[in-house]
Amino acid sequence: MPAPRRILFVSAHPRGFAPSQRFRFEQYTDYLAQNGFETTFSPVVRPDEYPLLYAPGGTLRKAGIFGRGLAQRTWQALRRPDVDIAIVQREAIQLGTTLFESALARSRVKYVFDFDDAIWLPDTSAANRRMSWLKRPQKVPRLIALADQVWAGNDYLADYARPFNDAVHVVPTTIDTVEHAPLPGRDGARPVCVGWTGSRTTVKHFELAVPVLLRIRERFGDRVTFKLVGDGSYRNDALGLRGTPWREDTEVAELREIDIGLMPLPDDEWAKGKCGLKALQFMSLELPVVTSPVGVNTKIISDGANGFLATSDDEWFDRLAALIESAELRATIGAAARATVVERYSVASQRETYLRLLTELTSS
Repeated sequence: MPAPRRILFVSAHPRGFAPSQRFRFEQYTDYLAQNGFETTFSPVVRPDEYPLLYAPGGTLRKAGIFGRGLAQRTWQALRRPDVDIAIVQREAIQLGTTLFESALARSRVKYVFDFDDAIWLPDTSAANRRMSWLKRPQKVPRLIALADQVWAGNDYLADYARPFNDAVHVVPTTIDTVEHAPLPGRDGARPVCVGWTGSRTTVKHFELAVPVLLRIRERFGDRVTFKLVGDGSYRNDALGLRGTPWREDTEVAELREIDIGLMPLPDDEWAKGKCGLKALQFMSLELPVVTSPVGVNTKIISDGANGFLATSDDEWFDRLAALIESAELRATIGAAARATVVERYSVASQRETYLRLLTELTSS
């Protein structure tokens, strides 16, 4: 029996926390292991440190984390990882250096660069704005150029990468549709719950929908409730809304309490790089979703068939109102939404792509 091929998954964040690596790689490790690829994870941030990253303050402790990370990556670059493939998710460290990736390119290790956001654009959370000068997004073209393969989460990202590298592949963000299974027999007597999921850094996108949600509350009163999953500190008294903190072990159960999903986005270059994760999570649970027609959302959603696209406040209001008023419409759209995810955006639909790309690397 041949020896397993070894993958080093390199990221800033620890396993089980960051959506980008959870939904783009972590959920494939068991399948890859069954097919001869063993994975070791190499994060910079430790699990107990993750909540600090996007919280205000703590500058000295954050500096200590990334100072330790720089030492870790420098040591790895000097030693050269004893693996067959290194997958770098976005960047080896959230600093301006390409030291680690450059060392990979000079070694026998096959280097895969994976990204799911327009990370060549400046974008720093409010909590870390004072440290934004350390990130240097201008390094992204070099990270791409050095790689043996580039995995881009959508066509917009792939189009950016192709001038720097000929081996660019569109690898969509996916959902484990076994874990994300719909809730059977939804209670039609309770109020309709309109919900959003995200993080402290993306709650600004939820805020785009608040004026419409206030109109919805005025129109439907106690027939509708609102839920926000991901930022436990969020409050909106006018909507009667208290944010629910994200936890991996309760994530799916929290989302199942929602009847209609939201994914509002600004129409800007950063948002065009988004890979539709929020919409896909709702859709996998057989829930209808209303999204902004930005970026990959227009590829995932066929308006009026497996979800709704909305631009103006009036469009958002009309689509939400129609779904609130009709359980039959919610069920029809939700069923089509899940079918879309199962067919095109599920782990089962994409796992052979992962296996093929990795096998190509180790066979060359």
